[in-house]
Amino acid sequence: RKIIFEKQWFYLDNAIGHLYGTTFEVTSGGSLQPKQEVEEATTETKEAGTDNRNIVDDGKSQKLTHDDIKALKDKGIKGQEIVQQLIENSTTFRDKTEFAQDKYIKKKKKKYEAVVTVVKPSTRILATMYYAREPGKINHLRYDSLAQMLTLGNVRAGSKLIVMETCAGLVLGAVMERMGGYGTIIQLYPGGGPVRAATSCFGFPKHFFDKLHEFPLSKVESLLSGTFSTETLPSEPEGNTPVEEESNGLGEEKQTALQEAEEEPATEASLEVSQAEEQETMDISAEEVELKENKEKGRKENVREKQKKQWERRKKLMETAALLREKNSDGLIVASKFHPTPLLLSLLEFVAPSRPFVVYCQYKEPLLECYTKLRERGGVVNLKLSETWLRSYQVLPDRSHPKLTMSGGGGYLLSGTTVVLDKGRADASQPEALKVEEPSAKRCRVEELPC
Repeated sequence: RKIIFEKQWFYLDNAIGHLYGTTFEVTSGGSLQPKQEVEEATTETKEAGTDNRNIVDDGKSQKLTHDDIKALKDKGIKGQEIVQQLIENSTTFRDKTEFAQDKYIKKKKKKYEAVVTVVKPSTRILATMYYAREPGKINHLRYDSLAQMLTLGNVRAGSKLIVMETCAGLVLGAVMERMGGYGTIIQLYPGGGPVRAATSCFGFPKHFFDKLHEFPLSKVESLLSGTFSTETLPSEPEGNTPVEEESNGLGEEKQTALQEAEEEPATEASLEVSQAEEQETMDISAEEVELKENKEKGRKENVREKQKKQWERRKKLMETAALLREKNSDGLIVASKFHPTPLLLSLLEFVAPSRPFVVYCQYKEPLLECYTKLRERGGVVNLKLSETWLRSYQVLPDRSHPKLTMSGGGGYLLSGTTVVLDKGRADASQPEALKVEEPSAKRCRVEELPC
């Protein structure tokens, strides 16, 4: 299919078989050809100005017009030669500083040289791309916040993790990449099915998905209360559904049609006259019966296939429910558009003690409420609510400096560690003297204060 990227269109057929990191040139017709390494001595210039204060951008410094550049493209001249001609026909290029000249050449190369580099997908590349192009799809999750989530959640190979996210599968893909196909992942999803658009972009092998389980978020409460069931789905794949009944029915229709045709009173004279017509009607009726048989057969096959898929889905659902019932998960990662408090309070029941959890939210207020609820509930320690400050730097010879634009915010993270929660035993073992709400010295101090 045609790929459109950065105002360029091309086909990736010729890229198959090459190594990642290979640079291609987009030729006429959209095909890719590996770029030959050529020294860029033609675009270098020895003359450079001391400063740019006398250069005025009046639009008259370039002698080549749009029609001239279009004519050069139509002749088949490569982008590098077009850039060289733009430099030669610029009246202000030699007056610019060396840095300004490099910037000008880089800008023109990006515009006129159709060059594509194929890189291997990774979490950093995909997170940066989504945050720059479609941040709403990933709830404005910045790549440094995602990196902290993987660290705070102790994501590692061989662990058993619960992931609840509505970030188009980006967080799930990051967890799968770090685990490397070893361990178990249980993805909780809202709605009819999980969204894994970003996960498919990683290009994971098939065995990575063997340990990936999915469970609907709407069934969590019933699983906790013990009322979970999958009665709506069939218990067995009904692959041996008899087809003889319908075939017999169709045979009866065919027999009745033939009997009716035989029972019609007809004389020898009328048979001689209408013999050809009766033969045609018999052929048409036979074709209709055969068509009905094929339709019924196709419908039965579709029903069988649908029932088989439902049975497989129920089987996977029961396996995932059994994994959750063990309540020994090694971690919990939540990054969704829903309010985190009810989600976290429910999902923490499936996490084993002394395990980390991390919750991402684009806004601070929901996490503050979640922080308060967790402190009141207990069962967690080392609660932290944090925000990351990120500034990008340009690192180039003699011109390293912070970039002019920086991100305003990358969201907030709430992290902590689970501990054993046993309220009944704690209340029973606590002496009566220690159940006072405030120390006596503190109460006296408060009473002494003037009104």
